[in-house]
Amino acid sequence: MAGHSHWAGIKHKKGRADKERSKIFSKLSREITVAAKLGDKNPDMNPRLRSAIQAAKQANMPKDNISRAINKSDVSGDKNYENLRYEGFGPFNTALIIETLTDNKNRAASSIRTILQKNGGRLGESGSTSHLFNICGVIHIEKNKIKYDDVFEIAINAGAKDCSETNEIYEIITKKEDFYKIKKLLEEKIDRIVYSAIEWKAMNYLDFDEEQSKKLILVLQSLEELDDVQNIFINANLKS
Repeated sequence: MAGHSHWAGIKHKKGRADKERSKIFSKLSREITVAAKLGDKNPDMNPRLRSAIQAAKQANMPKDNISRAINKSDVSGDKNYENLRYEGFGPFNTALIIETLTDNKNRAASSIRTILQKNGGRLGESGSTSHLFNICGVIHIEKNKIKYDDVFEIAINAGAKDCSETNEIYEIITKKEDFYKIKKLLEEKIDRIVYSAIEWKAMNYLDFDEEQSKKLILVLQSLEELDDVQNIFINANLKS
């Protein structure tokens, strides 16, 4: 999707081999385990866990894997993970926000710094790129699930910032603090949400040609291969 700041859009287009699928499942499992450990193990009572399980289902993660990840939260002595955000610049001065879930922040920072420096980028200080983005909730719903007037009314009345449509989906943009509330209201009306997450959406986007896009995608893939990295957001329109 043009102008979509989340690396998931590109990942989806390029497909995944078995090895890459396994890595995705590992990261999803980590998020499920941490969400269950920090809150209620009932997803109906734990919005973060509910979102993590939905993301796992969207990635076709088996139910057994999801159950094991939840149960793993009970294991005594399990590692303590932190959600940490790193900001930096990639090739062609692309702004990056990299979200991690790590048990070793020194390892995470060092690995990210190495990849960026090898590719003409750099790790920045806190605030060096986040001012170029807005943090918000993003919800995608298939158009055949509900009429536009109905989804618009639910979303706007609940405080959504925007509600728009493409050929296939409705996209609802929310404030970060309203994300789970609006998502829950929509879940009461429809049986499946295609995609939902809290994202960093760029205020403005850089346009790259095919060669530039290829170089940037290779950097993003290298970052994505790091176990600690959960999400990457960019201020670029990529041709892929």
